Amino acid sequence: MSRLSRNIAASLLRVVANVIISLALPAYLVSRLPVAVYSAWILILQLGAYVSFLDLGIQTSVAKFVAEFEAKEDNETASQYASAGLAMTSAMAFCGMLLTLILAWQVPRLFSSMPALLQGEARLSVVLVGVSLSVLLLCSVFAAVFIGLQRYAVPNAILVVNRVLVTVSVCIAVFFQGGLRIMAGAFAVVNLVTAGLQVFCWRKMAANIAISFSRVSRIIFSRMVHYSAYLAIWSVGMLLVSGLDVTIVGHFDFKRTAFYAIAVMPTNLLLLVISSVIGPMMPASAAMSTRRSPIEMGVVFMRVSRYAVLLLLLVGLPLIVFGYPILRIWVGAYYAANCLLYLRILLLANIIRNACLPYATMVIATGRQKAATGATVAEAVVNVAASVFLASRFGAIGVAYGTLLGSLVSLSMHLMLSMKLTQDALHFSRRNLLVRGFARAATVTGPSICVLALQRYSQVAANQPATFVAWFVGTALLTWLIALDRRDREEFLGRISRAFSNSVRSV
Repeated sequence: MSRLSRNIAASLLRVVANVIISLALPAYLVSRLPVAVYSAWILILQLGAYVSFLDLGIQTSVAKFVAEFEAKEDNETASQYASAGLAMTSAMAFCGMLLTLILAWQVPRLFSSMPALLQGEARLSVVLVGVSLSVLLLCSVFAAVFIGLQRYAVPNAILVVNRVLVTVSVCIAVFFQGGLRIMAGAFAVVNLVTAGLQVFCWRKMAANIAISFSRVSRIIFSRMVHYSAYLAIWSVGMLLVSGLDVTIVGHFDFKRTAFYAIAVMPTNLLLLVISSVIGPMMPASAAMSTRRSPIEMGVVFMRVSRYAVLLLLLVGLPLIVFGYPILRIWVGAYYAANCLLYLRILLLANIIRNACLPYATMVIATGRQKAATGATVAEAVVNVAASVFLASRFGAIGVAYGTLLGSLVSLSMHLMLSMKLTQDALHFSRRNLLVRGFARAATVTGPSICVLALQRYSQVAANQPATFVAWFVGTALLTWLIALDRRDREEFLGRISRAFSNSVRSV
Protein backbone atom coordinates (compact mmCIF):
# COMPACT_ATOMS: atom_id res chain seq x y z
CA MET A 1 0.00 0.00 0.00
CA SER A 2 2.94 2.36 0.62
CA ARG A 3 4.04 1.97 -3.02
CA LEU A 4 0.45 2.59 -4.15
CA SER A 5 0.28 5.72 -1.97
CA ARG A 6 3.53 7.02 -3.47
CA ASN A 7 2.26 6.40 -6.99
CA ILE A 8 -1.00 8.20 -6.23
CA ALA A 9 0.98 11.10 -4.74
CA ALA A 10 3.15 11.30 -7.87
CA SER A 11 0.05 11.27 -10.05
CA LEU A 12 -1.56 14.03 -8.01
CA LEU A 13 1.56 16.17 -8.33
CA ARG A 14 1.22 15.77 -12.08
CA VAL A 15 -2.42 16.83 -11.75
CA VAL A 16 -1.44 20.00 -9.90
CA ALA A 17 1.05 20.90 -12.62
CA ASN A 18 -1.46 20.12 -15.36
CA VAL A 19 -4.17 22.17 -13.68
CA ILE A 20 -1.89 25.20 -13.56
CA ILE A 21 -0.85 24.77 -17.17
CA SER A 22 -4.35 23.98 -18.42
CA LEU A 23 -5.67 27.14 -16.80
CA ALA A 24 -2.87 29.38 -18.02
CA LEU A 25 -2.72 28.43 -21.71
CA PRO A 26 -6.42 28.78 -22.68
CA ALA A 27 -6.71 32.01 -20.70
CA TYR A 28 -3.80 33.46 -22.67
CA LEU A 29 -4.98 32.16 -26.04
CA VAL A 30 -8.57 33.42 -25.76
CA SER A 31 -7.24 36.86 -24.87
CA ARG A 32 -4.92 36.97 -27.89
CA LEU A 33 -6.75 35.07 -30.63
CA PRO A 34 -10.06 35.78 -32.38
CA VAL A 35 -12.83 33.30 -31.56
CA ALA A 36 -12.65 31.76 -35.07
CA VAL A 37 -8.87 31.23 -34.88
CA TYR A 38 -9.07 29.73 -31.40
CA SER A 39 -11.87 27.43 -32.62
CA ALA A 40 -9.66 26.32 -35.51
CA TRP A 41 -6.75 25.63 -33.13
CA ILE A 42 -8.96 23.50 -30.89
CA LEU A 43 -10.16 21.48 -33.87
CA ILE A 44 -6.56 20.99 -35.06
CA LEU A 45 -5.62 19.54 -31.67
CA GLN A 46 -8.78 17.43 -31.67
CA LEU A 47 -8.05 15.86 -35.07
CA GLY A 48 -4.42 15.28 -34.14
CA ALA A 49 -5.44 13.69 -30.85
CA TYR A 50 -7.28 10.91 -32.69
CA VAL A 51 -3.85 9.36 -33.17
CA SER A 52 -3.62 8.87 -29.39
CA PHE A 53 -6.73 6.67 -29.45
CA LEU A 54 -4.83 4.23 -31.66
CA ASP A 55 -3.04 3.08 -28.52
CA LEU A 56 -6.00 0.65 -28.37
CA GLY A 57 -5.09 -0.49 -24.85
CA ILE A 58 -1.52 -1.46 -25.75
CA GLN A 59 0.05 0.69 -23.03
CA THR A 60 -2.34 -0.73 -20.44
CA SER A 61 -1.56 -4.29 -21.60
CA VAL A 62 2.19 -3.75 -21.35
CA ALA A 63 1.84 -2.23 -17.88
CA LYS A 64 -0.32 -5.14 -16.69
CA PHE A 65 2.00 -7.91 -17.87
CA VAL A 66 5.14 -6.12 -16.73
CA ALA A 67 3.54 -5.70 -13.29
CA GLU A 68 2.56 -9.37 -13.12
CA PHE A 69 5.90 -10.84 -14.18
CA GLU A 70 7.98 -8.30 -12.27
CA ALA A 71 6.07 -9.42 -9.15
CA LYS A 72 7.15 -12.97 -10.03
CA GLU A 73 10.75 -11.75 -10.61
CA ASP A 74 10.58 -12.93 -14.23
CA ASN A 75 12.11 -10.01 -16.13
CA GLU A 76 12.70 -12.08 -19.27
CA THR A 77 8.99 -12.71 -19.83
CA ALA A 78 8.19 -9.12 -18.90
CA SER A 79 10.69 -8.01 -21.57
CA GLN A 80 9.01 -10.18 -24.17
CA TYR A 81 5.63 -8.60 -23.44
CA ALA A 82 7.13 -5.11 -23.59
CA SER A 83 8.80 -5.94 -26.92
CA ALA A 84 5.50 -7.21 -28.30
CA GLY A 85 4.03 -3.88 -27.21
CA LEU A 86 6.72 -2.07 -29.21
CA ALA A 87 5.80 -4.04 -32.34
CA MET A 88 2.13 -3.19 -31.85
CA THR A 89 2.72 0.53 -31.23
CA SER A 90 4.95 0.67 -34.32
CA ALA A 91 2.06 -0.58 -36.46
CA MET A 92 -0.36 1.84 -34.80
CA ALA A 93 2.05 4.77 -35.27
CA PHE A 94 2.14 4.05 -39.00
CA CYS A 95 -1.68 3.93 -39.06
CA GLY A 96 -1.69 7.22 -37.14
CA MET A 97 0.33 8.94 -39.82
CA LEU A 98 -2.03 7.68 -42.55
CA LEU A 99 -5.05 8.80 -40.50
CA THR A 100 -3.48 12.23 -40.05
CA LEU A 101 -3.02 12.72 -43.81
CA ILE A 102 -6.63 11.67 -44.47
CA LEU A 103 -8.02 14.04 -41.84
CA ALA A 104 -5.90 16.92 -43.11
CA TRP A 105 -7.19 16.31 -46.62
CA GLN A 106 -10.80 16.33 -45.38
CA VAL A 107 -10.60 19.53 -43.27
CA PRO A 108 -12.68 21.68 -45.71
CA ARG A 109 -15.39 19.02 -45.83
CA LEU A 110 -15.41 18.35 -42.08
CA PHE A 111 -15.60 22.05 -41.16
CA SER A 112 -17.30 23.79 -44.05
CA SER A 113 -18.19 26.76 -41.81
CA MET A 114 -14.53 27.42 -41.01
CA PRO A 115 -13.31 30.58 -42.79
CA ALA A 116 -11.55 29.67 -46.06
CA LEU A 117 -8.42 31.60 -45.02
CA LEU A 118 -7.99 29.27 -42.05
CA GLN A 119 -8.56 25.98 -43.86
CA GLY A 120 -5.17 25.90 -45.61
CA GLU A 121 -3.28 26.61 -42.39
CA ALA A 122 -5.42 24.08 -40.56
CA ARG A 123 -4.51 21.33 -43.04
CA LEU A 124 -0.75 21.74 -42.56
CA SER A 125 -1.18 22.14 -38.81
CA VAL A 126 -3.11 18.85 -38.55
CA VAL A 127 -0.22 17.08 -40.33
CA LEU A 128 2.39 18.54 -37.97
CA VAL A 129 0.41 17.73 -34.84
CA GLY A 130 -0.71 14.26 -35.98
CA VAL A 131 2.69 13.03 -37.15
CA SER A 132 4.40 14.15 -33.94
CA LEU A 133 1.72 12.42 -31.84
CA SER A 134 2.27 9.27 -33.92
CA VAL A 135 5.93 9.26 -32.92
CA LEU A 136 4.90 9.85 -29.30
CA LEU A 137 2.52 6.88 -29.59
CA LEU A 138 5.40 4.70 -30.82
CA CYS A 139 7.46 5.55 -27.73
CA SER A 140 4.58 5.18 -25.26
CA VAL A 141 5.63 1.57 -24.61
CA PHE A 142 8.65 2.87 -22.67
CA ALA A 143 6.39 4.87 -20.37
CA ALA A 144 4.23 1.76 -19.95
CA VAL A 145 7.22 -0.12 -18.54
CA PHE A 146 7.56 2.40 -15.71
CA ILE A 147 3.82 2.15 -15.02
CA GLY A 148 4.09 -1.63 -14.85
CA LEU A 149 7.03 -1.31 -12.46
CA GLN A 150 4.81 1.01 -10.38
CA ARG A 151 7.29 3.87 -10.75
CA TYR A 152 4.81 6.54 -11.73
CA ALA A 153 7.12 9.44 -10.91
CA VAL A 154 9.10 8.99 -14.13
CA PRO A 155 6.31 9.06 -16.76
CA ASN A 156 4.49 11.72 -14.75
CA ALA A 157 7.58 13.95 -14.74
CA ILE A 158 7.96 13.49 -18.50
CA LEU A 159 4.32 14.45 -19.04
CA VAL A 160 4.74 17.57 -16.94
CA VAL A 161 7.83 18.56 -18.93
CA ASN A 162 5.84 18.05 -22.12
CA ARG A 163 2.98 20.24 -20.93
CA VAL A 164 5.29 23.00 -19.72
CA LEU A 165 7.25 23.08 -22.98
CA VAL A 166 4.07 23.01 -25.09
CA THR A 167 2.60 25.89 -23.11
CA VAL A 168 5.72 28.04 -23.32
CA SER A 169 6.37 27.36 -27.01
CA VAL A 170 2.76 27.96 -28.12
CA CYS A 171 2.52 31.15 -26.06
CA ILE A 172 5.74 32.44 -27.64
CA ALA A 173 4.37 31.63 -31.11
CA VAL A 174 1.14 33.50 -30.38
CA PHE A 175 2.98 36.44 -28.82
CA PHE A 176 4.96 36.93 -32.02
CA GLN A 177 1.79 36.42 -34.10
CA GLY A 178 3.13 33.26 -35.71
CA GLY A 179 -0.22 31.86 -36.82
CA LEU A 180 -1.60 28.33 -36.70
CA ARG A 181 1.30 26.73 -38.60
CA ILE A 182 3.93 28.11 -36.23
CA MET A 183 1.86 27.08 -33.20
CA ALA A 184 1.51 23.56 -34.61
CA GLY A 185 5.21 23.40 -35.44
CA ALA A 186 6.15 24.33 -31.87
CA PHE A 187 3.72 21.71 -30.58
CA ALA A 188 5.26 19.05 -32.86
CA VAL A 189 8.86 19.79 -31.85
CA VAL A 190 7.99 19.42 -28.16
CA ASN A 191 6.31 16.07 -28.81
CA LEU A 192 9.38 14.75 -30.63
CA VAL A 193 11.61 15.86 -27.76
CA THR A 194 9.29 14.13 -25.29
CA ALA A 195 9.38 10.90 -27.29
CA GLY A 196 13.18 10.91 -27.17
CA LEU A 197 13.09 11.62 -23.43
CA GLN A 198 10.96 8.53 -22.82
CA VAL A 199 13.50 6.32 -24.58
CA PHE A 200 16.38 7.98 -22.73
CA CYS A 201 14.79 7.44 -19.29
CA TRP A 202 14.08 3.79 -20.07
CA ARG A 203 17.71 3.19 -21.06
CA LYS A 204 19.00 4.85 -17.90
CA MET A 205 16.48 3.65 -15.31
CA ALA A 206 14.58 0.56 -16.49
CA ALA A 207 16.87 -1.30 -18.89
CA ASN A 208 16.33 -4.50 -16.88
CA ILE A 209 13.10 -4.72 -18.91
CA ALA A 210 14.72 -5.14 -22.32
CA ILE A 211 12.75 -3.90 -25.35
CA SER A 212 13.66 -4.80 -28.91
CA PHE A 213 12.08 -6.25 -32.03
CA SER A 214 14.38 -9.28 -31.77
CA ARG A 215 12.66 -10.28 -28.51
CA VAL A 216 9.20 -10.42 -30.06
CA SER A 217 7.77 -13.90 -29.59
CA ARG A 218 4.89 -15.08 -31.76
CA ILE A 219 3.17 -16.68 -28.75
CA ILE A 220 3.60 -13.59 -26.54
CA PHE A 221 2.53 -11.31 -29.39
CA SER A 222 -0.61 -13.41 -29.87
CA ARG A 223 -1.41 -13.19 -26.15
CA MET A 224 -0.93 -9.42 -26.22
CA VAL A 225 -3.25 -9.08 -29.20
CA HIS A 226 -5.85 -11.29 -27.53
CA TYR A 227 -5.70 -9.35 -24.26
CA SER A 228 -5.73 -5.98 -26.03
CA ALA A 229 -8.64 -6.88 -28.34
CA TYR A 230 -11.34 -5.92 -25.86
CA LEU A 231 -9.31 -2.97 -24.61
CA ALA A 232 -9.27 -1.83 -28.25
CA ILE A 233 -13.05 -1.87 -28.20
CA TRP A 234 -12.90 0.19 -25.01
CA SER A 235 -10.51 2.64 -26.70
CA VAL A 236 -12.82 3.02 -29.67
CA GLY A 237 -15.66 3.51 -27.21
CA MET A 238 -13.69 6.23 -25.46
CA LEU A 239 -13.07 7.87 -28.82
CA LEU A 240 -16.79 7.89 -29.57
CA VAL A 241 -17.66 9.09 -26.06
CA SER A 242 -15.10 11.83 -25.46
CA GLY A 243 -13.13 12.25 -28.66
CA LEU A 244 -15.78 13.25 -31.17
CA ASP A 245 -17.82 15.82 -29.26
CA VAL A 246 -15.78 18.90 -30.17
CA THR A 247 -15.49 17.71 -33.78
CA ILE A 248 -19.27 17.24 -33.97
CA VAL A 249 -19.76 20.75 -32.61
CA GLY A 250 -17.25 22.07 -35.17
CA HIS A 251 -19.16 20.36 -37.98
CA PHE A 252 -22.69 21.42 -37.02
CA ASP A 253 -22.11 24.62 -35.01
CA PHE A 254 -18.61 25.99 -35.74
CA LYS A 255 -19.29 29.38 -34.16
CA ARG A 256 -19.87 27.69 -30.77
CA THR A 257 -16.75 25.50 -30.94
CA ALA A 258 -14.54 27.76 -28.84
CA PHE A 259 -17.15 28.03 -26.08
CA TYR A 260 -17.79 24.29 -26.00
CA ALA A 261 -14.04 23.56 -25.94
CA ILE A 262 -13.54 25.88 -22.97
CA ALA A 263 -16.34 24.05 -21.13
CA VAL A 264 -14.65 20.71 -21.90
CA MET A 265 -11.35 21.73 -20.28
CA PRO A 266 -12.52 21.84 -16.62
CA THR A 267 -14.25 18.52 -17.32
CA ASN A 268 -10.93 17.11 -18.54
CA LEU A 269 -9.31 18.30 -15.32
CA LEU A 270 -11.92 16.35 -13.39
CA LEU A 271 -11.04 13.26 -15.41
CA LEU A 272 -7.34 13.92 -14.89
CA VAL A 273 -7.78 14.02 -11.11
CA ILE A 274 -9.81 10.82 -10.89
CA SER A 275 -7.65 8.91 -13.40
CA SER A 276 -4.49 9.96 -11.55
CA VAL A 277 -5.87 8.58 -8.31
CA ILE A 278 -7.41 5.40 -9.75
CA GLY A 279 -4.80 4.73 -12.47
CA PRO A 280 -2.18 3.27 -10.08
CA MET A 281 -4.81 0.70 -9.04
CA MET A 282 -4.37 -1.12 -12.36
CA PRO A 283 -0.85 -2.53 -11.89
CA ALA A 284 -1.46 -2.84 -8.14
CA SER A 285 -4.66 -4.83 -8.74
CA ALA A 286 -2.90 -7.00 -11.32
CA ALA A 287 -0.30 -7.90 -8.71
CA MET A 288 -2.89 -8.35 -5.91
CA SER A 289 -5.07 -10.63 -8.03
CA THR A 290 -2.30 -13.24 -8.01
CA ARG A 291 -2.48 -13.44 -4.19
CA ARG A 292 -6.03 -12.49 -3.14
CA SER A 293 -9.43 -14.10 -3.52
CA PRO A 294 -12.35 -12.51 -5.44
CA ILE A 295 -14.02 -11.66 -2.11
CA GLU A 296 -10.91 -9.83 -0.89
CA MET A 297 -10.65 -8.01 -4.22
CA GLY A 298 -14.32 -7.06 -3.86
CA VAL A 299 -13.66 -5.52 -0.44
CA VAL A 300 -10.88 -3.39 -1.92
CA PHE A 301 -13.14 -2.40 -4.82
CA MET A 302 -16.02 -1.29 -2.56
CA ARG A 303 -13.82 1.03 -0.57
CA VAL A 304 -12.04 2.49 -3.58
CA SER A 305 -15.40 3.10 -5.31
CA ARG A 306 -16.72 5.15 -2.41
CA TYR A 307 -13.56 7.23 -2.36
CA ALA A 308 -13.74 7.71 -6.14
CA VAL A 309 -17.36 8.93 -6.13
CA LEU A 310 -16.60 11.24 -3.23
CA LEU A 311 -13.57 12.65 -5.03
CA LEU A 312 -15.57 13.17 -8.24
CA LEU A 313 -18.19 15.12 -6.34
CA LEU A 314 -15.76 17.20 -4.30
CA VAL A 315 -13.90 18.24 -7.47
CA GLY A 316 -16.95 18.65 -9.72
CA LEU A 317 -19.48 20.31 -7.43
CA PRO A 318 -17.60 23.63 -6.98
CA LEU A 319 -17.45 23.96 -10.77
CA ILE A 320 -21.13 23.14 -11.16
CA VAL A 321 -22.33 25.46 -8.39
CA PHE A 322 -19.89 28.35 -8.81
CA GLY A 323 -19.03 27.82 -12.46
CA TYR A 324 -19.81 31.33 -13.68
CA PRO A 325 -17.51 33.31 -11.33
CA ILE A 326 -14.76 30.72 -11.85
CA LEU A 327 -15.06 30.94 -15.65
CA ARG A 328 -15.25 34.74 -15.51
CA ILE A 329 -11.97 34.94 -13.61
CA TRP A 330 -10.38 32.42 -15.95
CA VAL A 331 -11.49 33.41 -19.47
CA GLY A 332 -13.60 36.56 -18.99
CA ALA A 333 -17.31 37.34 -18.75
CA TYR A 334 -18.05 36.82 -22.48
CA TYR A 335 -16.74 33.25 -22.55
CA ALA A 336 -18.18 32.51 -19.08
CA ALA A 337 -21.72 33.43 -20.13
CA ASN A 338 -21.49 31.27 -23.25
CA CYS A 339 -19.82 28.26 -21.56
CA LEU A 340 -21.70 27.81 -18.28
CA LEU A 341 -24.54 25.55 -19.43
CA TYR A 342 -22.19 23.28 -21.40
CA LEU A 343 -19.89 23.07 -18.38
CA ARG A 344 -22.62 21.98 -15.98
CA ILE A 345 -24.04 19.30 -18.26
CA LEU A 346 -20.62 17.87 -19.14
CA LEU A 347 -19.50 17.79 -15.51
CA LEU A 348 -22.65 15.97 -14.44
CA ALA A 349 -22.24 13.49 -17.28
CA ASN A 350 -18.64 12.70 -16.40
CA ILE A 351 -19.32 12.37 -12.68
CA ILE A 352 -21.96 9.75 -13.53
CA ARG A 353 -19.89 7.78 -16.05
CA ASN A 354 -16.68 7.80 -13.98
CA ALA A 355 -18.42 6.48 -10.89
CA CYS A 356 -17.58 3.08 -12.41
CA LEU A 357 -13.94 3.90 -13.21
CA PRO A 358 -12.58 1.83 -10.25
CA TYR A 359 -14.64 -1.10 -11.49
CA ALA A 360 -13.37 -0.78 -15.05
CA THR A 361 -9.77 -0.43 -13.84
CA MET A 362 -9.86 -3.52 -11.62
CA VAL A 363 -11.72 -5.58 -14.22
CA ILE A 364 -9.00 -4.82 -16.75
CA ALA A 365 -6.32 -5.66 -14.19
CA THR A 366 -7.89 -9.06 -13.53
CA GLY A 367 -8.31 -9.84 -17.23
CA ARG A 368 -12.14 -9.83 -17.23
CA GLN A 369 -12.64 -6.82 -19.50
CA LYS A 370 -14.58 -8.92 -22.03
CA ALA A 371 -17.55 -9.20 -19.65
CA ALA A 372 -17.69 -5.41 -19.21
CA THR A 373 -17.35 -4.51 -22.89
CA GLY A 374 -21.10 -4.38 -23.53
CA ALA A 375 -21.50 -1.27 -21.37
CA THR A 376 -18.71 0.51 -23.25
CA VAL A 377 -20.23 -0.32 -26.63
CA ALA A 378 -23.73 0.72 -25.52
CA GLU A 379 -22.49 4.05 -24.17
CA ALA A 380 -20.49 4.77 -27.32
CA VAL A 381 -23.39 4.03 -29.67
CA VAL A 382 -25.92 6.04 -27.65
CA ASN A 383 -23.50 8.93 -27.12
CA VAL A 384 -22.60 9.37 -30.78
CA ALA A 385 -26.08 8.75 -32.15
CA ALA A 386 -27.73 11.11 -29.68
CA SER A 387 -25.02 13.78 -30.09
CA VAL A 388 -25.24 13.81 -33.89
CA PHE A 389 -29.03 13.75 -33.90
CA LEU A 390 -29.40 16.49 -31.28
CA ALA A 391 -26.54 18.61 -32.70
CA SER A 392 -28.19 18.63 -36.14
CA ARG A 393 -31.27 20.16 -34.52
CA PHE A 394 -30.06 22.15 -31.52
CA GLY A 395 -26.36 22.77 -32.16
CA ALA A 396 -23.67 22.46 -29.50
CA ILE A 397 -26.05 21.99 -26.58
CA GLY A 398 -27.33 18.82 -28.24
CA VAL A 399 -23.84 17.31 -28.06
CA ALA A 400 -23.70 17.99 -24.32
CA TYR A 401 -27.04 16.31 -23.74
CA GLY A 402 -25.95 13.37 -25.90
CA THR A 403 -22.95 12.91 -23.59
CA LEU A 404 -25.20 12.97 -20.53
CA LEU A 405 -27.53 10.38 -22.02
CA GLY A 406 -24.58 8.10 -22.85
CA SER A 407 -23.24 8.33 -19.29
CA LEU A 408 -26.58 7.20 -17.85
CA VAL A 409 -26.58 4.21 -20.20
CA SER A 410 -23.01 3.30 -19.17
CA LEU A 411 -23.75 3.38 -15.44
CA SER A 412 -26.96 1.37 -15.87
CA MET A 413 -25.29 -1.29 -18.02
CA HIS A 414 -22.41 -1.78 -15.58
CA LEU A 415 -24.78 -2.12 -12.61
CA MET A 416 -27.29 -4.41 -14.29
CA LEU A 417 -25.02 -6.56 -16.47
CA SER A 418 -21.24 -6.16 -16.23
CA MET A 419 -20.94 -6.41 -12.44
CA LYS A 420 -23.09 -9.53 -12.46
CA LEU A 421 -20.80 -11.24 -14.97
CA THR A 422 -17.52 -10.46 -13.18
CA GLN A 423 -18.31 -11.76 -9.69
CA ASP A 424 -15.67 -14.47 -10.22
CA ALA A 425 -13.01 -11.75 -10.23
CA LEU A 426 -14.59 -9.05 -8.04
CA HIS A 427 -17.14 -10.48 -5.60
CA PHE A 428 -19.35 -7.83 -4.00
CA SER A 429 -22.99 -6.86 -3.48
CA ARG A 430 -24.33 -4.39 -6.03
CA ARG A 431 -26.92 -3.27 -3.50
CA ASN A 432 -24.19 -2.45 -0.99
CA LEU A 433 -22.31 -0.61 -3.72
CA LEU A 434 -25.34 1.60 -4.39
CA VAL A 435 -26.13 2.22 -0.73
CA ARG A 436 -22.75 2.27 1.03
CA GLY A 437 -20.71 3.43 -1.94
CA PHE A 438 -22.62 5.74 -4.25
CA ALA A 439 -25.47 6.97 -2.02
CA ARG A 440 -23.29 7.54 1.02
CA ALA A 441 -20.81 9.63 -0.96
CA ALA A 442 -23.67 11.50 -2.69
CA THR A 443 -24.85 12.98 0.62
CA VAL A 444 -22.28 15.74 0.11
CA THR A 445 -24.44 17.15 -2.72
CA GLY A 446 -27.00 18.57 -0.24
CA PRO A 447 -25.48 22.06 0.12
CA SER A 448 -24.88 22.27 -3.63
CA ILE A 449 -28.52 21.51 -4.40
CA CYS A 450 -29.58 24.25 -1.98
CA VAL A 451 -27.29 26.84 -3.60
CA LEU A 452 -28.42 25.91 -7.11
CA ALA A 453 -32.03 26.34 -5.98
CA LEU A 454 -31.14 29.73 -4.50
CA GLN A 455 -29.56 30.79 -7.80
CA ARG A 456 -32.91 30.34 -9.54
CA TYR A 457 -34.47 32.95 -7.28
CA SER A 458 -31.61 35.36 -6.54
CA GLN A 459 -28.23 35.38 -8.28
CA VAL A 460 -27.10 38.20 -5.98
CA ALA A 461 -27.77 36.19 -2.81
CA ALA A 462 -26.25 33.06 -4.30
CA ASN A 463 -23.00 34.87 -5.15
CA GLN A 464 -22.49 36.37 -1.70
CA PRO A 465 -19.35 35.30 0.24
CA ALA A 466 -21.58 34.09 3.07
CA THR A 467 -23.29 31.66 0.68
CA PHE A 468 -19.96 30.20 -0.36
CA VAL A 469 -18.85 29.84 3.28
CA ALA A 470 -22.11 28.09 4.19
CA TRP A 471 -21.76 25.77 1.18
CA PHE A 472 -18.14 24.96 2.05
CA VAL A 473 -18.83 24.27 5.74
CA GLY A 474 -21.90 22.17 4.96
CA THR A 475 -20.08 20.11 2.33
CA ALA A 476 -17.07 19.58 4.63
CA LEU A 477 -19.25 18.44 7.54
CA LEU A 478 -21.22 16.00 5.40
CA THR A 479 -17.95 14.64 3.99
CA TRP A 480 -16.43 14.09 7.42
CA LEU A 481 -19.49 12.84 9.30
CA ILE A 482 -21.36 10.80 6.68
CA ALA A 483 -19.39 10.17 3.47
CA LEU A 484 -16.38 8.93 5.46
CA ASP A 485 -16.91 6.11 7.96
CA ARG A 486 -15.26 5.72 11.35
CA ARG A 487 -12.41 3.66 9.95
CA ASP A 488 -11.68 6.37 7.36
CA ARG A 489 -11.64 9.09 10.01
CA GLU A 490 -9.40 7.09 12.35
CA GLU A 491 -6.93 6.35 9.55
CA PHE A 492 -6.89 9.98 8.45
CA LEU A 493 -6.30 11.29 11.97
CA GLY A 494 -3.64 8.60 12.50
CA ARG A 495 -1.76 9.72 9.40
CA ILE A 496 -1.95 13.35 10.53
CA SER A 497 -0.70 12.38 13.98
CA ARG A 498 2.22 10.35 12.59
CA ALA A 499 3.16 13.12 10.19
CA PHE A 500 3.12 15.65 13.02
CA SER A 501 5.21 13.38 15.26
CA ASN A 502 7.78 12.84 12.52
CA SER A 503 8.04 16.57 11.86
CA VAL A 504 8.56 17.24 15.59
CA ARG A 505 11.31 14.62 15.77
CA SER A 506 13.05 16.05 12.73
CA VAL A 507 13.09 19.49 14.37
